[in-house]
Amino acid sequence: MSLLPIVTLPDEKTLRQQSQPVASVDADVRRLWDDMLETMYHAPGIGLAAIQIGVPRRLLVIDLAKDGEERKPLFVANPEITWASQTANDYEEGCLSIPEFYEMVTRPAEIRLRYLDREGEPRELHANGLLATCLQHEIDHLNGVLFIDHISRMKRERVIKKFQKAQKLGKL
Repeated sequence: MSLLPIVTLPDEKTLRQQSQPVASVDADVRRLWDDMLETMYHAPGIGLAAIQIGVPRRLLVIDLAKDGEERKPLFVANPEITWASQTANDYEEGCLSIPEFYEMVTRPAEIRLRYLDREGEPRELHANGLLATCLQHEIDHLNGVLFIDHISRMKRERVIKKFQKAQKLGKL
């Protein structure tokens, strides 16, 4: 397994790309998932989409285990939300591609997801709470959407300008 560089703001060109479906889950996809998982754990984070490492494929990994708990990674290919509840939850979200910035985001409290698992088998998952939020956050990445798109325009522009300034000053 390998640690991969995570794409961060202000590189919106990469982060705004639409990710393409994978034709099948094969050894290359599983190897990429393993590298993504190692990268996510090292960061540390609880979710990572392939586009965040510069690969525009509809792949993501999630593991909500806390320190000291048994790891339970979820490998997702070609995710599709088939239902979302009308009830919403607010979570303070952060993102490995927007380091050290956190903001409250409102999303559907529950979702149903159709995807391919690590063996390429079709699966359905009913998710709520933090898992539902994390899945929606990572699927947004696959669609070229960042969590800052769910906050006010003024806050979003301020965050983007902060990262652009840091890049000009050589701090990224």
